[in-house]
Amino acid sequence: MPDAPRSLPEYMTELLSAGQVVFTRDRAASDLGITRRGFLKAAERQQRRNALLNPRHGFYVVVPPQYLSWGAPPPSWYIDDLMRHEAHPYYVGLLKAAELHGATHQAVMAFQVVTDKRIPEIHAGRSIISFVYRKDMDRIAPGIVEQKTDTGRMKISSPELTALDLLRYAHVAGTLDSIATVLSDLGPKLRPAQLLALASVFERSVIQRLGYLLDFLKQPDSANALHGYLQKARPLPWVALEPHRRGGKSKPVIERNTRWNVIVHRKPELDA
Repeated sequence: MPDAPRSLPEYMTELLSAGQVVFTRDRAASDLGITRRGFLKAAERQQRRNALLNPRHGFYVVVPPQYLSWGAPPPSWYIDDLMRHEAHPYYVGLLKAAELHGATHQAVMAFQVVTDKRIPEIHAGRSIISFVYRKDMDRIAPGIVEQKTDTGRMKISSPELTALDLLRYAHVAGTLDSIATVLSDLGPKLRPAQLLALASVFERSVIQRLGYLLDFLKQPDSANALHGYLQKARPLPWVALEPHRRGGKSKPVIERNTRWNVIVHRKPELDA
């Protein structure tokens, strides 16, 4: 910056005018020519005014005037910068990725991010950023794509990786009905070859459940691709379509699907 601004608010305004919404504590203190302690005091004043967000240690997000009532801009504006600050790979996934790919039947309550670091949930104004841990991020790199945002780019899961993740992380993806509803939107966008490229990175039970649901949703090309993959893994163990929840009541079996070796206690019901 050619001229050092006199105050943190002026610094924040300059960033916004340059199309930037993020900065680090150390960079701001250096640019302003103040101590770390002086910066923290100034930042605290801006946070009380809802003009500044501090989602992670040392990382700040400027809240543009149009988002003051929300307390933060959309997470898509800064998630890429945030994860670079954390120095960990990531992708926006699960229900949020499904929404970005056009699955709009389900209301998305959280901005879900998959990464190889255990990060606590972040409350950013009206938004919630939740993190799902996955250790082997490098193995699913072929399923991660980039999408433009209002302030740059962010990484999201492809339709195929999203579909597989919905079954692998069913505990955070919702009920069987909601997962099936999302897959009904995603199904036509799935590419069998891309599903096969990712299949080996997922548990066989995930493939079995996804294959059953794709058959149920009348997506034969993708279902047949996964079925062919599973033929190499025969004999398959039997798995329940809905994993049993601890403390839940057992339900009668209504189907034993021999194509997928899936035990069905109830059929999915798609949301309107």
